[in-house]
Amino acid sequence: MPVRHYDIPNQARFLTFSCYRRRPLLGAAPLRDRFVAHLGTARLRLDFKLHAWVVMPDHVHLIVLPNDGTITPVLRALKQGFSREVLMEWRGSNDRRLELAVVTDTESRFWQRGGGYDRNIRSSDELLRHTEYIHANPVRRGLVERPEDWVWSSYRAWHGLESTLHPDQLR
Repeated sequence: MPVRHYDIPNQARFLTFSCYRRRPLLGAAPLRDRFVAHLGTARLRLDFKLHAWVVMPDHVHLIVLPNDGTITPVLRALKQGFSREVLMEWRGSNDRRLELAVVTDTESRFWQRGGGYDRNIRSSDELLRHTEYIHANPVRRGLVERPEDWVWSSYRAWHGLESTLHPDQLR
């Protein structure tokens, strides 16, 4: 069943999308770096605010505020563009990671089918809870002991530490 999107102008969205069958397709640091760069480029091109984010080995969490309230172009740009580029590269180099993304003899997938999890954020308390959840995710998963140790997250930018991508403040 497709995810139902409630596109409400000026309302932040908590998004989660997973790698195909929750496999760690983003398990390598250079690939996470690449997704972060892709996220930054998409943010500038589509002009959406990025409040909080984390890139995990098998999924991504984001809090975004699309300027026009429409989330579909944001999801499409983030997922399709990145997966197309990576899968084509893996095919061209016979990368073994491609085996993790194979669906059939003729189809490979980087992301799990569908829109993922999409929730409208309706209050500042809810925004804070989701931001804290995102930043604590690498600790809960046992990847690091402290949120600031996971560089593929907005936690560092939120706390004045060096970061690869800075969050916009929601107004």
